[in-house]
Amino acid sequence: MRVLEFKDLKADDSLRLTFAGTFDPQAAWERELEPFLQVLEEHADAWMPDVVEGKRRRRYTRAAIWKALEEKRHESGTSIGLYRTKWPALDLWPRLTLPPLPPKLTLLLRVQPLSFFADAERCRHFVELVRAWAARYPVTHAAAHSIADMALTGAPDFGRDDKVSRRDGFDKIYEVFWLNVFGPKLVESVGRERMLSTPAWRVEELPNGSVLLVTWPTVADFATQEARLAQARAHAHLRPDLDFDTVLRTLHERSALLAPVEPRFHPDMASLLSRVVDRTASHERPRRIAELNAWQPPEPDEWRPADSALPPDVDDRQRALEHYSTLAEHLVALLHTQVPSVFEPTPDSLTDADFYFWREEFPTSRLREAIEERAVPAIGAWLGEVLVHNLGGRWIPRQNLMETQVLVGTRVWFPFVRAQRYMRSRQALLDYSLTYLYRVAERHRG
Repeated sequence: MRVLEFKDLKADDSLRLTFAGTFDPQAAWERELEPFLQVLEEHADAWMPDVVEGKRRRRYTRAAIWKALEEKRHESGTSIGLYRTKWPALDLWPRLTLPPLPPKLTLLLRVQPLSFFADAERCRHFVELVRAWAARYPVTHAAAHSIADMALTGAPDFGRDDKVSRRDGFDKIYEVFWLNVFGPKLVESVGRERMLSTPAWRVEELPNGSVLLVTWPTVADFATQEARLAQARAHAHLRPDLDFDTVLRTLHERSALLAPVEPRFHPDMASLLSRVVDRTASHERPRRIAELNAWQPPEPDEWRPADSALPPDVDDRQRALEHYSTLAEHLVALLHTQVPSVFEPTPDSLTDADFYFWREEFPTSRLREAIEERAVPAIGAWLGEVLVHNLGGRWIPRQNLMETQVLVGTRVWFPFVRAQRYMRSRQALLDYSLTYLYRVAERHRG
């Protein structure tokens, strides 16, 4: 059963909810989680999960949830995953922590894309869902907001070291997000009267003493001037020690960092760079696009004029060609599962390989000896085969692989030299991409 997994999706902005409530560990799970599921089924609607994952995946039913919770149970708790098979993508991870640890129902929820929540009625249902959960499972703090903007706040550490952050949690108002639930302790630290008088779109005291605060009707437009003004007013009201103008300026600076940037990539590299950008975290993507817009791949210099090519120095040319073919097959064996296009030596397969090696951070995630001894020869041979099969190239064999050439038009190319440079670092995978060398060779073959 295939679900939409965030690791396979373009890293668009998403709605994220963090929630850690308490529950009765002595009660049966079914009784304690019944309200949680009832609220989810009532309000989730178009982002309702349809898959439950424990030790295996099942269609969403109550029975599947109880089964998954039981099969994932361990001495300190249990957890499951709730997902969707259709757009929008959902990742909902409920986790129960059991004694002797403090009993908690922890929820990490993510729905992509954030634009799905541009609709005011859909956002209202989401607010009602969180309100009902917070009323049933009391929290210290819960928040829902743009995952990209959350990342820019430094949450959940907010500038503290990990040890202090884990110890203290959200022990004061570090940030006001689109949706917030402040537990009784936080409310009393601010002052209940002050908390309830916060200028915001919705402020409501819950029966357990928590306060629900929503700054703006919709979350998808959190970065607009009006929504940022509302966010700043709420934050400065709850933290009178902060300067309102400074808070507002910080919010506008974050909005500027998240403002979309139009890709204007080098045309030979656009297909590869678009994939690189799609794998970049949403809060870093505008900056990354701007960097790649300004970046130009170094002009390949792994070539000589054809009239100064090194002559063949092997005794058996056919045997040398078979050796290059065998080396290229090593790359097919390495990549065929992740990069099926390598079964055919095409230009597109070079771009697919470029992206795979970049995504896997191959030059630094594998042993250097293995890269030099196996990966570099296989990549160089594959690049040479693509030049031969697509540009009418011809191998000029040499005993030294680094001197081996492929004649294309008026130039000879050194594919093994390119492969060696290519495997130096992750950035080298872009600077010395297989794709770009091929495109330049293609332009000069005439």
